[in-house]
Amino acid sequence: MFSYRFVDCRWELGSPGRGRELYLAGHIPGASFLNVDEDLSGPPGPRGRHPLPATEDFARAASRAGIGPGVFVIAYGNMGGAERLWWLLRHFGHDDCAVLELDGWLGPIRTGDEEVEPADFVPRPRDDDMIGPEELAQRLDELVVVDARRPERFRGEPNPIDAVPGRIPGARNAPWNEPLPEIPEGELVAYCGSGVTACVPLHRLALSGRAGRLYPGSWSEWEQLDLPVTKG
Repeated sequence: MFSYRFVDCRWELGSPGRGRELYLAGHIPGASFLNVDEDLSGPPGPRGRHPLPATEDFARAASRAGIGPGVFVIAYGNMGGAERLWWLLRHFGHDDCAVLELDGWLGPIRTGDEEVEPADFVPRPRDDDMIGPEELAQRLDELVVVDARRPERFRGEPNPIDAVPGRIPGARNAPWNEPLPEIPEGELVAYCGSGVTACVPLHRLALSGRAGRLYPGSWSEWEQLDLPVTKG
């Protein structure tokens, strides 16, 4: 028998505390909160701005949020935060999860903090749902690579986020904030700026029955490496 746990994953790029501010200002009653920068990512560095969290760190965060065996998780957020939690839960062996668009919530909203009963999240990491830069670079000609960034960043226009503007050669643009375009058949890999919004097209594809892999480091790792870059 399942119990249910809403999890608020709102966040704002460059403002780590903004998500919690939004949570305290109003959230679905009973929802816990997980911070994209601190709970759903590891420290920024050579592996990118939002590398995957260490297994034990994610297990602690999920347990604190009330996620454990028999708990069905409904994640909501913005800018890919909910989809990032969806992807991480499945990556660590917890498939009982879904994503809710907060605008579609017609129930009450509660302010302030919540007393969340901790659970015991037991991670069981998968090894078939992500790809590293070395394999990706070697297989560009045979993979369907999807870039979830906005079109101007995909084209390589100067911007304050990407130190090296551009994209991975052969990538197709599927902006996270737009309807999913038609994507060719084949083994699919998704990336974005730092591995968060790339989870949005992966979630949409999963709903249609199509699997894909995440490149966790995404552009914020790729741009640090001596790997090919395309613009235009």
